[in-house]
Amino acid sequence: MRIANPHNLHHPITDNAKPFGISVRLRAQDPFRRLLGDDWRKLHWYATSLERDAALLEMSRRHEFSRRGDEPALHFDKIENLALSRSREP
Repeated sequence: MRIANPHNLHHPITDNAKPFGISVRLRAQDPFRRLLGDDWRKLHWYATSLERDAALLEMSRRHEFSRRGDEPALHFDKIENLALSRSREP
């Protein structure tokens, strides 16, 4: 694949396999579902399960700017691309 302007990429293209992921979805009663749709989700990929687990803790924690009584509006699931993760095993 040829990239015309690689300096405009948000994330650089790498050949590093990232088999461990987090799937982020809106909760069933979230009003943003009307804007984004019921099937909206965002995937985040990581090279190791440790990186993924650390990112998941940070994403799902109650942040210092949260108001009392605020509940997380997102649902997080750990995912794994088994073909990639098993190909990396020694």
